[in-house]
Amino acid sequence: MARVAGIEIPADKQAWVSLSYIYGIGHTLARRILKDANVPETMKIRDLNEDQLSRINSIIDKGYVVEGQLHRQQTQNIDRLKAIG
Repeated sequence: MARVAGIEIPADKQAWVSLSYIYGIGHTLARRILKDANVPETMKIRDLNEDQLSRINSIIDKGYVVEGQLHRQQTQNIDRLKAIG
């Protein structure tokens, strides 16, 4: 299994499907990330080389809020709205 954005994603699935296992990344966003990284979306994760994985990781780290940070952000928003009433 490959590690992207701190999450183990399935290696036997196509890249766009595997990226959607990360909380905050859906199918459309996964395809956009792969396009920006110049990685074919139908390629399986196990067939990606280290350079391609690092490009995907850097794109996600630079431009998107995912996983734990997204959970915290949503919790803070809910708490703020509860405080407002």
